[in-house]
Amino acid sequence: MTDQPETAQPDTGQPGFAPVRQVDRARFAALAPDERYAQMLLGHDSGARHCSVAYIQTPPGGGSPEGLHTHEGDQIFFVLQGTMSIEVDGTEHSVEAGNLIVFPAGVPHRNWNGGTEPTVHLAVNAPLPDPAQPFARRVGPASG
Repeated sequence: MTDQPETAQPDTGQPGFAPVRQVDRARFAALAPDERYAQMLLGHDSGARHCSVAYIQTPPGGGSPEGLHTHEGDQIFFVLQGTMSIEVDGTEHSVEAGNLIVFPAGVPHRNWNGGTEPTVHLAVNAPLPDPAQPFARRVGPASG
């Protein structure tokens, strides 16, 4: 059985809570290969209390706009498509689709797409980033 977002409403003590969320899949399908795109799937606006989840497509040559940076919380990427390049502690890694990347809180890192096809990944941030604070703190030169 596939739940529809409007029918899956258990009693969680949170008014309006829905465990099944509508995702703009048509927007994903319409992405051009050279387009950087991010859609917040779960965050402050959707009632999250402990983490955020975003769907991100990065075109060839694109990457962390901040360059080498840190976050207050842990950041986890699950690579869905393509190959993502990352740098952690001065070491570069090439990460293929189907693999998980973990950036612990406070560890400088950056990511980019050095390939010829778009990369797509899910980005999870925990704890939920404070919207009143900068999401990332640059610790190296900006990308570009």
